[in-house]
Amino acid sequence: MNYPLILWGLSRVLFIEAALMVFPLTVVFIYGEPMTNAWSFLATMAILTVLGGLLSRKKPKNRRFFTKEGLILTAFTWIFLSIFGALPFVFSGQIPSLIDAWFETASGFTTTGSSILVDIELMSHSMLFWRSFTHFIGGMGIIVFTMALLPAIGDDTVHIMKAEVPGPLFGKILSKNKNTAQTLYIVYFVMFLITVFLLAIGDMPLFDSIIHAFGAAGTGGFGMKNGSVLPYQSAYSEIVLAVAMILFGVNFNLYFYLLQRKWRVVFKNEELRWYLLIIAAAVVFIALNTSFIYDNFADTLRHSFFTVSSIMTTTGFATVDFTLWPLASQIILLLLMFAGGMAGSTAGGLKISRIAIGFKTVKNEIRQVLQPHRQLAVQMDGKNIDGNTFQSVIKYFLVFTVVFWFLVFLIALDTNSFLTAFSAVAATINNIGPGLELVGPVSSFAEFSPISKIILTFSMLAGRLELYPILFIFIPQTWRKI
Repeated sequence: MNYPLILWGLSRVLFIEAALMVFPLTVVFIYGEPMTNAWSFLATMAILTVLGGLLSRKKPKNRRFFTKEGLILTAFTWIFLSIFGALPFVFSGQIPSLIDAWFETASGFTTTGSSILVDIELMSHSMLFWRSFTHFIGGMGIIVFTMALLPAIGDDTVHIMKAEVPGPLFGKILSKNKNTAQTLYIVYFVMFLITVFLLAIGDMPLFDSIIHAFGAAGTGGFGMKNGSVLPYQSAYSEIVLAVAMILFGVNFNLYFYLLQRKWRVVFKNEELRWYLLIIAAAVVFIALNTSFIYDNFADTLRHSFFTVSSIMTTTGFATVDFTLWPLASQIILLLLMFAGGMAGSTAGGLKISRIAIGFKTVKNEIRQVLQPHRQLAVQMDGKNIDGNTFQSVIKYFLVFTVVFWFLVFLIALDTNSFLTAFSAVAATINNIGPGLELVGPVSSFAEFSPISKIILTFSMLAGRLELYPILFIFIPQTWRKI
């Protein structure tokens, strides 16, 4: 185990987190907030800088990353980010409990959007900014961002990108990981700016537009009003956000191919077709199923489109209380929570590519029974899925299932409602935000005990990193010398 290299990598990340706090600190002065808020950020920046300096005192002689170092660095990066990122909330007194602040910050960085806040509108502009800015930072991955700025972290950083970029397949669009990271972030930032512009020319003030664009870009869903997007009463803003959420749920490699005018690569992408088809089918079904609730079908279709976009991309914005919808529509939303967006996007969930491979596998198994002597291969984009990828998908489903139900059992010790426990874990491990019943879109996670909040915080972290990096640090063999 190359401990000096792991500590060196962590120090780089802590320095960057300290630097990023300059933005919310600037908001403190723009809005003339109390100096308590400024000192909250300054104190946190000082702690991050000192700790980063201590971790980087011993420079690694060997800067070569392997899978083990990549997984450990990724896991501790996200844990450290969320813990230290919670300090401004605690120091300012706006979220006094460290556990609550850690939950909120981890929810931000993992782009989950679940919240313990009962009245969001009591928070200051700077804290609202930092809370939503964590979505933007965590959306594409803080280590990917670090690599884009500081490629000297290591030579074999592909192991880090594989651990942090979601999906069963990791694709490099350029020859160097540094260039891949930079390109992805340029596309990400430009799309964010376009979203801010479109919202700002509509019915939202500029600050509100930035906050909601952070949520859409990171598919996180933190807003700044108690009713999420509903208080704006703007069909235009809802449509802009719904389309933005869908676009940020697409594999970012496809946008790079669009820039290169490789149209056939994009439009022949099978995962993209599955993604759009599932969204369309869910919107139509829910619109028909809820048509009796709203005054006209246009409103029904708009609310269905927005909610499906929000849940499918695991963003979590809301314009309606979908816990009041018919049970069939709620079941569809639960299924969408697990499906998630495309691999290589900012969305959470199992990922459409895994769903497609799993569906095709079941289909082939049924056909194999009818034609036992026929050899059938699972294909994506016209190519056979290799054995390693196929096995990794099946194993991930199994590990996900075991972890999910174990977490449901633990949360069930804190509530008598099965649907609350089930949807709370589904909402956190899939990085969605709102669940059903007591953790629905008009409720919060405030009622859970501190132990349950810690469990759900790790659920968010595990879901964002697709389980293995977080699970890896709890395995004793990880720390044994071989």
